[in-house]
Amino acid sequence: MVNLGMGMMRLPILDENDFSSVDYEQVNEMVDLFMENGFNHFDTAYPYHEGLSEVAFRKCVVERYPRELFKVADKLPLFSITEESQLEPIFSEQLERCGVDYFDYYMMHNVSGFSEAGWLDVDSFSFANKKKEEGYIKHLGLSTHANAEFLDNILTLHPEMEFVLLQINYLDWDDDAIESRKCFEVARKHKKPIMVMEAFKGGFLADVPEEAEKIMKEYNPNASIVSWALRFVASLDDICVILTGASSIDQMEENISEFKNITPLNDDEYKIIEEVSKIINSNITVDCTKCRYCVDSCPEEIDIARIFDFYNKEKLLGEQPWSQFGNAYVNYSKLPGVGLASDCSECGTCIEECPQHINIPEVLKDVAKTFETEGYGF
Repeated sequence: MVNLGMGMMRLPILDENDFSSVDYEQVNEMVDLFMENGFNHFDTAYPYHEGLSEVAFRKCVVERYPRELFKVADKLPLFSITEESQLEPIFSEQLERCGVDYFDYYMMHNVSGFSEAGWLDVDSFSFANKKKEEGYIKHLGLSTHANAEFLDNILTLHPEMEFVLLQINYLDWDDDAIESRKCFEVARKHKKPIMVMEAFKGGFLADVPEEAEKIMKEYNPNASIVSWALRFVASLDDICVILTGASSIDQMEENISEFKNITPLNDDEYKIIEEVSKIINSNITVDCTKCRYCVDSCPEEIDIARIFDFYNKEKLLGEQPWSQFGNAYVNYSKLPGVGLASDCSECGTCIEECPQHINIPEVLKDVAKTFETEGYGF
């Protein structure tokens, strides 16, 4: 049976300029609503919210509910590990941040070519297996943004992995870069239960272009746009958990309502989703899901995810002499210590970090051309 999970990657914040300013009061409300409706799976990770996602989980869940009432999934940050000596301190810190004695689910985080220093040069898999033997991990798995061939190889090398966390949504299903369908089929071949991340693709599938929304509403006026994305994933076999990264109590209410009334897609709806996917792909300029992995690694301190959001919305409107998103970019540029798009040194670190395989430095050049103009005071 498919379960709904609360992803704690994009929590509500009090200050839009400070990703660490978690709105704990609203998170408490979201957690209460989630638990009241019979759900109890929470997903966090070491780097989320600049390290405060795990803390938020402790404050809003562990300190407010008995341990037997919830399950928590966390991840070993392979991309941050270069030495064996880092493993024990990071794992111990995660237990402390989360306020638990064990993890119900623990993952090798984004096993891929990008993170190979953390699992090839360092024997992280043996470390995680040892922690499972010692009782600190109940179920051990992996997450990945790699392609299907890579996933097949890693699951062959490590058959002890009990489950996988994959990026699956209708937009990425047949995408040549993401390979959602192929990765899904590989996981099934290895008989691994599948947890799903990015079911709404960072919000893209909750706010589709007007042309796409019209097609959906003509077929079913009462169905929300979100429901199409949720039903697509829930209609797949061998899915055990669908993570939804709600950023507000309203989003949490909608996700719960849609999930509790979910029904499988029919043949006509699959055809509509194919048409909608074509429309969305023709409208998206930058395929960014705001995961912020690139932001954490940028030496110029450019908030790439944030300015890509401005840029995408500007392109959807059509470039104008002045726009609210250009104005938002100007306001961003006035913040202390932030880097502009034009500050990019093209070091390439962000490309390695990006699960969506975006050539970030090239896009930043166009962002600079779009916003850093005389019209905006640059």
